[in-house]
Amino acid sequence: MAESPQNTPHSDFQPETIPIIPIEFVSEEEMALIEAAYAATRSSLSSPAVCSSICSPSSRFQTNTRTIHSITLLSKRALNASSELDIEDSDSLKNTQKITRVSQPFLHRLRSKRALSVTDITATEWCEKQMEFSLLFGKRKISKAMKAGRARHVKLEEEVVKKVKVRVESVEDSWALKFINFITCANQLLFEGLTRELPLVGFVEGIWLVGIIDELRMPEDGSAKNPILVDTKTRVRDSLPAEPQRRNGRLQLMCYKYLWDTLVADSFPSGQFFDFFSLNRNYILSEDIRERTADSGFPAKTLDDMIQYYINTCSMLPSSHDQLLLRYELQKDQSVLGEDQFAYDPEWLKTQIQSNLELWLGDREASYTPEEERWKCRHCQFASVCPGNPNPNSPGSSSLSPDRNSSSS
Repeated sequence: MAESPQNTPHSDFQPETIPIIPIEFVSEEEMALIEAAYAATRSSLSSPAVCSSICSPSSRFQTNTRTIHSITLLSKRALNASSELDIEDSDSLKNTQKITRVSQPFLHRLRSKRALSVTDITATEWCEKQMEFSLLFGKRKISKAMKAGRARHVKLEEEVVKKVKVRVESVEDSWALKFINFITCANQLLFEGLTRELPLVGFVEGIWLVGIIDELRMPEDGSAKNPILVDTKTRVRDSLPAEPQRRNGRLQLMCYKYLWDTLVADSFPSGQFFDFFSLNRNYILSEDIRERTADSGFPAKTLDDMIQYYINTCSMLPSSHDQLLLRYELQKDQSVLGEDQFAYDPEWLKTQIQSNLELWLGDREASYTPEEERWKCRHCQFASVCPGNPNPNSPGSSSLSPDRNSSSS
């Protein structure tokens, strides 16, 4: 692990301080995902312009000397042991299987002991029938554009943390790493004013919800102490997305704000957490993890110890800012296409979540996307089997539409 710079006696001459990149510990599984994303985009990252944009850390971190030991187990795509993708990343997949009706609700059958993710919420809002097909027929293909989007998010994170592998021996260890990563990211936010890839897990609207925030930053003018939530979307085409895509992105950020604000305002229901995920609160964490937690400043022997640190950290954090920010980048050179700053709308958000849950809990059938948004069918991998497709004889495109966002958070 990296050591903090040694203090030197005061003198008229102050030597230049070399910045230290925070360290993030990751499992072999996440490292494999990162390497795969790099391999898929290596050719596109070879130009000098792209390398400069991706590899240059922000100025605030070039002058920062504080070491934050950020620890995580899985990549953003595996926070809740799920490999499902954001709906904006969806690629075309022809599937002619017939739908099989099931009596058990999707939430209980497919998210038992795993929780619902923010991605599940946004995917359902994009198209309920597409989400239903995905749950029934399996995973979607990962396109080249999606891999490039993932690699971009890895680079953004590496501007503030350095990934190092760490060994885990149980599901309790995995959860401990998620909580450690939250704590270290929260510390980084408070002391440095910026953090990225912050994992969240909380209990909202009667369900367990998980997600990972792309970026949290403190207002630069110092006028407020409430962190601003930011999400970066990469685009294949040099144009801003259509309104349904922006709406989907706004829903995603509002979910993160709702989850964050609930965590910092309410006491984390640890008893319900251990019961729902079938975890042993007295499980002794692996030696490797105990060493890492001690080095990070919050030594924990058991998973219950780690939960208490998590609860204490949440109690010291402020609620997030009511203004949220979506950023759109051109994938080939990371130039900013535009930004969408918008206000939090709690009533609209709760209506969307409750509508989603009606489907996930089996209270109603999945709806087709509105007629004015049936253009989505042209890029859906299930177009050939969906009754709502206005052109059923025309299969979905074989590659990601250039008008679609190609990465998620």
